[in-house]
Amino acid sequence: MKLKKLMIAALSLSILLPLTPREADAAAPACYNPNQSNKTYVNVSVATLWKEPGAKRTTDKYSLSNPVDMRTWTAKMPTTSSRIWLTGKTETQGLYGQEIQVLKTSGSWVQVAVKDQYTPKSKYGYPGWMPKTQIITQKAGYENCQTASVKIKTAYLYNDKIKKFLEVSFNTRLPIINVQQDWVQVMTPANQAKWIKRSDINIYMTLSKIPKPKGSDLVNTGKVFLGLPYLWAGNSAFGFDCSGYTHSIYKYHGILLPRDASEQIKKGKFVNKTQLQPGDLMFFAYNKGKGRVHHVAMYAGNGKMIHSPKAGKTVEIISINTSPYKQEYAGARRYL
Repeated sequence: MKLKKLMIAALSLSILLPLTPREADAAAPACYNPNQSNKTYVNVSVATLWKEPGAKRTTDKYSLSNPVDMRTWTAKMPTTSSRIWLTGKTETQGLYGQEIQVLKTSGSWVQVAVKDQYTPKSKYGYPGWMPKTQIITQKAGYENCQTASVKIKTAYLYNDKIKKFLEVSFNTRLPIINVQQDWVQVMTPANQAKWIKRSDINIYMTLSKIPKPKGSDLVNTGKVFLGLPYLWAGNSAFGFDCSGYTHSIYKYHGILLPRDASEQIKKGKFVNKTQLQPGDLMFFAYNKGKGRVHHVAMYAGNGKMIHSPKAGKTVEIISINTSPYKQEYAGARRYL
């Protein structure tokens, strides 16, 4: 009888105490694999990668913290000159939960490569510097789970379906551990389970199961961001640069393109300008289209293109015959 009472007491105590990592693993969903190796992930909603580590403008503190405050950061750059300042100083962005490769460290900064952003700059992915506080290394135990992919501009993760935890961007992908009628429970990079509204996401068994898009699907996704201010190195719904915009749209539909326009033009199938179809990418270069590629847009149909043009402008639809783009046209590619 005494032994039975001790067992009941121990069981009660185990319910009250928080789970240790090993016990949490045992309680994980069937898709969890405790034997996976450690990987490093972005642990803020949007991580901005810089060309060099070190001090930035006072304004940039909102992008260097954990959590970041992307809305305040972008709002504090209302002028063209404040946004042009980023040119050549920032490289790209990584989204919450995105895998990165650590390349080197310097004090409180770490150089990483965003793994699914191809560039010849690094074999590991697109490189840049970010604060150490914005990354986390965890066991990649949930890689076999279904994936939640954010399908709206921004969505919130919730602690308990009531209290907001974090605002995340379009294209953020997180492993799913529980699906309910109106809510989905996901695992975050810091190994914490959070909730997201099912209406805000697509659910995929694997990323290879993302349906192949039509050109009109790509254009319609691009139209969601009409009016969004340009952001150099931007790769999130808080601001895109030209190639970050096309890269993100294609990635959302399951097609990975290189990160930069100068590399995107090297992929896909050549398309004559007279045979453009919605979803094709159009490229523009200096020296009347014969020099270095500096811009990319998506053909939207009916002689128009949709793009994120430059600092001081917003995502827009314009005629393909608009100057200087008509004079700088350098070719088009199709990836479908």
